Amino acid sequence: MAMAIAQQHRESSSSGSINKHLDSGKYVRYTAEQVEALERVYLECPKPSSLRRQQLIRECPILSNIEPKQIKVWFQNRRCREKQRKEASRLQTVNRKLTAMNKLLMEENDRLQKQVSQLVCENGYMRQQLQTASAATTDASCESVVTTPQHSLRDANNPAGLLSIAEETLAEFLSKATGTAVDWVQMPGMKPGPDSVGIFAISHSCSGVAARACGLVSLEPSKIAEILKDRPSWFRDCRSLEVFTMFPAGNGGTVELLYTQIYAPTTLAPARDFWTLRYTTSLDNGSLVVCERSLSGSGAGPNTAAAAQFVRAEMLPSGYLIRPCEGGGSIIHIVDHLNLEAWSVPEVLRPLYESSRVVAQKMTIAALRYIRQIAQETSGEVVYGLGRQPAVLRTFSQRLSRGFNDAINGFNDDGWSLMNCDGAEDVIIAVNSTKNLNTTSNPANSLSLPGGVLCAKASMLLQNVPPAVLVRFLREHRSEWADFSVDAYSAASLKASPYSYPGMRPTRFTGSQIIMPLGHTIEHEELLEVIRLEGHSLAHEDAFMSRDIHLLQICSGVDENAVGACSELVFAPIDEMFPDDAPLLPSGFRIIPLDSKSGDTQETLTTHRTLDLTSSLEVGPATNQAAGDSSSCYNTRSVLTIAFQFPFESNLQDNVATMARQYVRSVISSVQRVAMAISPSGLGPAVGPKLSAGSPEALTLAHWICQSYSYHVGAELLRSDSVGGDSVLKNLWHHQDAILCCSLKSLPVLIFANQAGLDMLETTLVALQDISLDKIFDESGRKGLCADFAKIMQQGFAYLPAGICMSTMGRHVSYEQAIAWKVVAAEENTVHCLAFSFINWSFV
Repeated sequence: MAMAIAQQHRESSSSGSINKHLDSGKYVRYTAEQVEALERVYLECPKPSSLRRQQLIRECPILSNIEPKQIKVWFQNRRCREKQRKEASRLQTVNRKLTAMNKLLMEENDRLQKQVSQLVCENGYMRQQLQTASAATTDASCESVVTTPQHSLRDANNPAGLLSIAEETLAEFLSKATGTAVDWVQMPGMKPGPDSVGIFAISHSCSGVAARACGLVSLEPSKIAEILKDRPSWFRDCRSLEVFTMFPAGNGGTVELLYTQIYAPTTLAPARDFWTLRYTTSLDNGSLVVCERSLSGSGAGPNTAAAAQFVRAEMLPSGYLIRPCEGGGSIIHIVDHLNLEAWSVPEVLRPLYESSRVVAQKMTIAALRYIRQIAQETSGEVVYGLGRQPAVLRTFSQRLSRGFNDAINGFNDDGWSLMNCDGAEDVIIAVNSTKNLNTTSNPANSLSLPGGVLCAKASMLLQNVPPAVLVRFLREHRSEWADFSVDAYSAASLKASPYSYPGMRPTRFTGSQIIMPLGHTIEHEELLEVIRLEGHSLAHEDAFMSRDIHLLQICSGVDENAVGACSELVFAPIDEMFPDDAPLLPSGFRIIPLDSKSGDTQETLTTHRTLDLTSSLEVGPATNQAAGDSSSCYNTRSVLTIAFQFPFESNLQDNVATMARQYVRSVISSVQRVAMAISPSGLGPAVGPKLSAGSPEALTLAHWICQSYSYHVGAELLRSDSVGGDSVLKNLWHHQDAILCCSLKSLPVLIFANQAGLDMLETTLVALQDISLDKIFDESGRKGLCADFAKIMQQGFAYLPAGICMSTMGRHVSYEQAIAWKVVAAEENTVHCLAFSFINWSFV
């Protein structure tokens, strides 16, 4: 009887527990006040802890009747709804982009079909002409070429004539933007897609160089037109744009006469200018058009004396077609069609002026990217850097770029003049005694220099050196080419301190730099950052004072896949707490790729040849001096321009000039050394056959390393299927463990490292030979190595215990185990070096 009662009690208790569990899990209807209270907490913390949920119930009486589990479920559902909302918004955005992209691709398909039909008709016509009359062949073959008629000056002397030219320009521009007037081909490496900036194309066969872009932008057409018409704001090579005449046209449009000056990209070529007509109007379908073309006559435009340092270039019908898009935003078509008068530059630089890819990167793609950047900033998608607004960061980038261009070009009307230049110097020295670093808004921050500014600049041709790789190296390893004392001089010269002139407090620099990002463009093609160079005073009374140097720097063109893109590293000393309108004196590097042709018969120029020796450069018709030369194989070339600016006092001008010339020559020598190392014809799997002077070829050393490891350790360093031919070097280079080799000298230095080894030491192949073995081990590691050295030489190898080593940037690196072994030269049976393998290493 008692057992039956106990069983009934257990069943009743179990049933009550189940009912309680079901009650706590059933749906709860919340009041508006309860939802409001929960929403306030959600905004502060979307995922509160159990303690926070219990605290919420205690603090809010209106939630006292709700179980903690129900509160947890509410927050889970709320996070799920938020995630679904964001995903729905993202999908809607992607759908709008795909819809617009589909529309653009359909238009492009229609254009290509029309072009195919036109080519078929022309082909049939040509066949008919060949069969009937050979005399008409020449005329018929030229009908598919787009030509720009030269307008006489009489048309430009009255508004009616200008309006007629404007209407003709509009028709020709539209035929290029949406028609078949130009044979467009897709820009290499720029495939369209939902995440791409737009669709890009370059001309295949037409007079001059041309590029076209189509894209979707979330701005209204009038705003886009306003931005694009302000060319100096987005086109970094535009020095100035002046409107000389403006009068109204039909449909609320305007006709303007413009004079535009364009910077030269190097010290080896003159700058360009344009005298153009710009026509702004609206079409019947609501589209907005801004089109432009050159007016004929080399003497047309402003005073020719003011344009003495410029070569008059021609702008063929170009412009912007902006169509409003359903659901907001605009679809924009951009066409740039230029004749840059390549005859006026040295023959080696003509590919730079005859390349549609360069025009596409510098103008067409840059314009669309800038519009996209403004659109993202307007929508609040851009993250601010160090509390700076995006507009301020853009202004800094523009000022750095403009100051660097001014230094390279050295225009007379800016106050620049050459200093003792006889044309035979490899480094050009220009002086500006009227230079005043005015700021944009605050005269108190302006800097009036007591003597002026001196600029040392040079250009050189690089062969087989990827510009993006070289710029990345210069950015990340400043100590390999820069003299920190020169940086300190420039920085001190721009400060109002008692140590500015003529000398400075003695300072010791650690050689390390810290990069602090400020901002970047939407595709990370340009980075704006502050560089801190660490230094300490050597004076006893200032022993604990920091003497750090700060630089404002822009780095662009680091994407190796961007065809025709210019790579730049431009920097200027700044104060640690630099204001938005701080004075800037930029210096830096610019590397521009030159399109190479497989049939190029020009003489191959090596990386150490500078091109400022104008006596070796002929400007004029193309010559065929190297015809039949064996060096006519395909080679990638680029032109490097270096410009450094230094403030000076009047009585120290000659001394600063001597220092500047020597410093720039030293920088050139360092860059040549770096270029030789990173050239694909240099070391490693893709970097050169030679490790260092007197060392064996990389492939031979790789075989020695693997054979010695197998002989001494009794195991294979590489897989058995990767021991033949060049694959040994390739697999050793990409081995997951850090492999280092050091010389057998009284002070062992590193002579080789694979990619993992370079990553662990945070260095490069160029700087590797300056690192001694004792620098990478800590005290216990050095003692252990010394204790095992005899064992390594007798036994051939030794296992080293786990430990800590040091990178060149001062970071600690831990490793689980290290193996050291002798590397024996097979042919001579002598010990060539010691090899180390650091297993499972990582930064601490």
